[in-house]
Amino acid sequence: MPDRRDAPQPRDPATPTAERCVTSYPARRRFAPGVVYPPQIPGVADTIDIHCHAHEGQQDALALAQVASEAQMGGLLYKTVGAISGGEYRPGLVVQKLGEDLARWSERSKIAPIRCWAGCGITMDNRPWSAEKLRQHIADGCVGVWLPVFNHANTLHKVGGRVRWWDKSAGPKDHSPPLPWDEALRYGYYLLDENGRLKPDIVEILHIVVDRNVALFFGHCTHAEIFAVADELQRHGYKLGVIDHPFSPFVDLDTSQMRQLAAAGITMNFTYDELSPLLGVDPQRMYDAIRSVGVEHVTLSSDAGEPLFPNSVECMRLMRNFMSAFGLDDQELRRVMVENPARIVGGVC
Repeated sequence: MPDRRDAPQPRDPATPTAERCVTSYPARRRFAPGVVYPPQIPGVADTIDIHCHAHEGQQDALALAQVASEAQMGGLLYKTVGAISGGEYRPGLVVQKLGEDLARWSERSKIAPIRCWAGCGITMDNRPWSAEKLRQHIADGCVGVWLPVFNHANTLHKVGGRVRWWDKSAGPKDHSPPLPWDEALRYGYYLLDENGRLKPDIVEILHIVVDRNVALFFGHCTHAEIFAVADELQRHGYKLGVIDHPFSPFVDLDTSQMRQLAAAGITMNFTYDELSPLLGVDPQRMYDAIRSVGVEHVTLSSDAGEPLFPNSVECMRLMRNFMSAFGLDDQELRRVMVENPARIVGGVC
């Protein structure tokens, strides 16, 4: 027998997700070759994407809605979308105008339009959160509310951020390395006070969400924030809380924590972003988590829009096919891609 002690040993070429996201975030933010106009995509009839992006430099919101209509999707919830004339952050009004443009296109093309919903972020305009602004967004038609994301202290600590957010002399594309936690807290948003309790103005925001019965997405909250918010929502019997990309380095929940949160009425929203080369989550792990949590507590969405990703409709096809290949049957896929998302946006499937 040949001596195999000197034979090459197999290596795992994959970069750990926590390391990969640090290098990928500056690249994805700098890469802006132009607006993306999606092509036609078959195979996603009735599905609802509750997390897609269409702000400046990403996929075009109307073109995406047209492709989704051609594919007979159920609808799209725009987490981000362009500003209204004058640059004011009013996503509900932008999506209202989008719906009008889509209806005119539908009349010309004779293709039934999808539903379009608006989401808003309480700090998406990089200004302090306020109950007044949130009430305005909901009055404008927003059905989903995001807690801090890109400008959360957790994000700045994990992957850094655009230096211009705290240093106006920096270049528009300058991206910092991950910040020490104390520095991240200085520049980023955080929901808890020095005693680990939800800040009073955050509690007020949560009460508005509960009272208006709109969906709440947890953004990039730390575990301490996630469980504090979940406890507050559970006290009110609220069932429209959503945790996006639970495997991402920002959220990083294990399946035991996912089950605990699901028992409190929180939905786990798994995304193509997690499966993409930029994060590289093993689809088997995602499937196993869905099985562990239960399809009644799960949605699948794209979290797409950046030019490094396929368009959101194609991402929904990929999500469906990956999870089908690993073991979800047609009834379970309908549950996580049609019925559960419809409940989140307040629609009917």
